[in-house]
Amino acid sequence: MCSTSSRHPILCIMPPHILREIAQRGNDVQRRAATNTLAVDATFRLLRATPQTMATRLRLGPAAALAGKRRTIYSANQQQDLPGVVVATEEKPPKDASDAAVYEAFQGLGATWDFYAEIYGRQSIDDEGMPLDATVHFGTDYNNAFWNGEQMVFGDGDGEIFNRFTVALDVIGHELTHGVTEDEAGLVYMYQPGALNESISDVFGSLIKQRAAGQTARDADWLIGAGLFTSAVNGSALRSMKAPGTAYDDALIGKDPQPGHMKNYSNTQEDNGGVHINSGIPNKAFYQAAVDIGGFAWEKAGRIWYETLRDSALRNNTGFTRFANLTVSTATRLYGPDSPLPAIVANAWATVGIVTAPRVTTT
Repeated sequence: MCSTSSRHPILCIMPPHILREIAQRGNDVQRRAATNTLAVDATFRLLRATPQTMATRLRLGPAAALAGKRRTIYSANQQQDLPGVVVATEEKPPKDASDAAVYEAFQGLGATWDFYAEIYGRQSIDDEGMPLDATVHFGTDYNNAFWNGEQMVFGDGDGEIFNRFTVALDVIGHELTHGVTEDEAGLVYMYQPGALNESISDVFGSLIKQRAAGQTARDADWLIGAGLFTSAVNGSALRSMKAPGTAYDDALIGKDPQPGHMKNYSNTQEDNGGVHINSGIPNKAFYQAAVDIGGFAWEKAGRIWYETLRDSALRNNTGFTRFANLTVSTATRLYGPDSPLPAIVANAWATVGIVTAPRVTTT
């Protein structure tokens, strides 16, 4: 994420430590792009309280919501004014991929809307039919994508280190899921609650990608942001849920710092208390649960995580252990105490060093 604010932050896909590494180690062009991206992100942090947020939309009530899937794609035309000019709508969709960013954003918003509607019965991000808006071609050499509480924004990348940020479906799903989390749980974007916030977005971003590809849990790559790096980078993605800490190891951007076990938990004040780093721990737990359950990960493992996110017992300051206990409780509630799923979920958390209470129930 981009923000240090715990309420309504700008939610970015790019871990700030990668941009800082480039700003220190890159050539003049690379440093300039990284520095400009960090500066733009800082500006949006200051402006975040000004735009109408999703919370404001919600106060307008259901009458303000549109029925069905409603997508609008704007182009900033390399400027930084939002939202930009309309280039595609539900009534006038892009006919082809002549503008790849427009086409990918439109399709990605659609795949995310369809996933939540068809799998979990959720009507858009707010479950009240909120229209999905996105701006592409934001800024010059902007190396990021973010959700600002009311729309998606995508940069085109610098072409040297990063490709366009619409290229990865899971990135689109990740960012829009931040809106779902904001609506359902409002997890504070700091330390363990913030890392859970990031992890939940990774989980459902990956599931959206897996469903689009028709992949089972064992077939999926469990990479977040595959395709974002150019061939100049020694890395496969921004993160690996299957093997945290292995997504990249490059002289320019450094080595993936994510831990996959509590013994390697990063106690840091940077990145809002390591939200992009320590998210590797719950990511690995979900991966393990999904693979051990088997089949399509969105059907059972995903259902457990989604219903946990909606559980009234999920406080906005929930840490890893409480969230783990709630997932075991949810598995018991959904599939019964005699089902093997609660034990599978508990074991998945145990593999990352988090011990859950037996047969936890919620009140």
